Amino acid sequence: MSDVERHNRPAPPATFGTGSGDEDYGRLGERRTRHMRIIAWVTIASLILIGGGSTVLSLLFG
Repeated sequence: MSDVERHNRPAPPATFGTGSGDEDYGRLGERRTRHMRIIAWVTIASLILIGGGSTVLSLLFG
């Protein structure tokens, strides 16, 4: 088979998510979801605190 024929050959189909590797990544999704929720709540709380703090300072110092 020449280099041109080898290059133009279609790629084999991807087999993601099949086989015995699924058990290895099962808990990774749970940890990632929990991590994203923590980041989201920390971001929300910091935005509320910063917004509230700037409001109080603007009221005090007009």
